[in-house]
Amino acid sequence: MQIILLSGGSGKRLWPLSNEIRAKQFIKIFSAENGRESMVQRVLRQIRETLSAPVTISTSRIQKKILRKYVGAGVEISVEPCRRNTFPAIALTAAYLRDVQKISLEEPLVICPVDPYVEDEYFTAFEEMAALAGTSNLVLMGIAPTYPSEKYGYILPETKEKVSGVLEFKEKPDAATAQKYIDAGGLWNGGVFACKLSYVLEKSRELLGAASYSELLENYSALPDISFDYAVVEHEKNIKVIRYGGAWKDLGTWNTFTEVMDTAAIGDVQLDGTCQNSHVVNETDMPIIALGLKNIVVAASPDGILIADKHQSSYLKPLAENIHRQIHFAEKSWGTYKVIDVGDESLTIKVTLTAGNKMRYHSHNFRREVWTIISGSGRVVLDGEIKTVAVGDVVEIPVGAKHTLIAETNLKAIEVQMGRDISVEDKILWED
Repeated sequence: MQIILLSGGSGKRLWPLSNEIRAKQFIKIFSAENGRESMVQRVLRQIRETLSAPVTISTSRIQKKILRKYVGAGVEISVEPCRRNTFPAIALTAAYLRDVQKISLEEPLVICPVDPYVEDEYFTAFEEMAALAGTSNLVLMGIAPTYPSEKYGYILPETKEKVSGVLEFKEKPDAATAQKYIDAGGLWNGGVFACKLSYVLEKSRELLGAASYSELLENYSALPDISFDYAVVEHEKNIKVIRYGGAWKDLGTWNTFTEVMDTAAIGDVQLDGTCQNSHVVNETDMPIIALGLKNIVVAASPDGILIADKHQSSYLKPLAENIHRQIHFAEKSWGTYKVIDVGDESLTIKVTLTAGNKMRYHSHNFRREVWTIISGSGRVVLDGEIKTVAVGDVVEIPVGAKHTLIAETNLKAIEVQMGRDISVEDKILWED
C-alpha cells in the first residue's frame, strides 16, 4: 500500500493566517510534545504511528520548500509545476510512483487530503480500503454525517452494510436536500479514495492524454483544472464505499478550525470572563484585548485582521480573494520574512534565519539592497567573497550582485530594498 497525501491548497478560508506560500496545513495550531504542530505534521505523525505504508505528498511548487521544512526527510514529495486541481495532481503523483519510484502497477493507493482532524482509527481503515481495491475499480470512504451539511458532497450507498456498492453521488446540496440524503442513508464524501496504481494511470491516459511522468510534467500547465471527483469518481460504475463512523472534521473554515483548538487564545491575547465560545489567534507583535465576545473568531497576522461571527466565517473565501496585495508574512525553508514598510521605491523587510540555514544564492536586475544585522551571527557571500557578520554590521548589495546570507546562529536582519521596479519576479538564482 502507498499513501498519497494531497497538500496543494492555498487555504483562503483561513485568511489572514494562510496565503499562497503558507497554506492552512502549515499553521501550527495543535498541541504537541515540543510546542505546537501543524495539520500536515499531525496527519503524518498519526500515519507513522498507525501504519507502516510509505507516504508521498503531492504539493505545489511554491510550497515545496516549506513542506520539506515541516516533514523532514523520509517522505517523498511530488511537485506540481502549477496548480491544476486534484485529478492532475493525483495523476502526476501516480506517474511519479511508477516511473521514478518504480512502484508496481498492482500496488494499492490510498489518496487522502492532508487536513482532516481525525483519530487513529481513521488511518486503520486505509488498510481495509487497500484490501478492497482489487475487488472494484474504486473504493471510497463514506463519513457518517452528523448534520445536514451544505459543504460536502454525498454518497448514496446501495445497502447499510459497512461495505456497499454505490447508487449515485450528489454534489453539495442545500440544507433541506442534505437532510433528505441523510434520511436515505447518505454519507459525506470525505475525499479519500483507494484504487490500484494502474487504474489512475489508465484514467490519466484516457482523460489527460498522457500517463508518463515526463509527459505530464512537461505539459502540466495545459492540463484541465478538474477534480478527481468530477473527472473520475462520478463516472465510475465499478465502485464501493466503506463506512467510517469515527470522529472526523474537515478543517476548512475558521468555524471548524476553532472547534479543535485546545485554548481560546494563541499569541499575545487577553479575553475577559464575559467572552463566550470565542477564539483569538494573534500572530502580530501587538496585543489584543477582547471583551464580551460571543461566537466570534478573531485572527490577526501581518497580512490582515479577521473579525467574524463563527457561522459567517464559512463565507470568507470570496472576500479574501478580492484582496490583491503583496504577502506581508511568509515562512521559508530557511526561516521567515515579514514586511515592515512599503514605500514608492522601497520595501523594508525583517528577515529571520534559523541556525544552519541560508538563503538561495541570487541576484536582482532592478534593485539594490542594504542588510543590517540586528541579532545573531553568520556569513554573507557577495559575488563570491565571504564576510563574517554580527550584530550592527551593515552590508550593501549593488544591483546585479550575487549574494546570500548564511546563519551560524539564529539570525535576524533588516533588509531594505530600493529601486523603481521592486517585484518578486526580479530574482535570478545561481549555483552556490
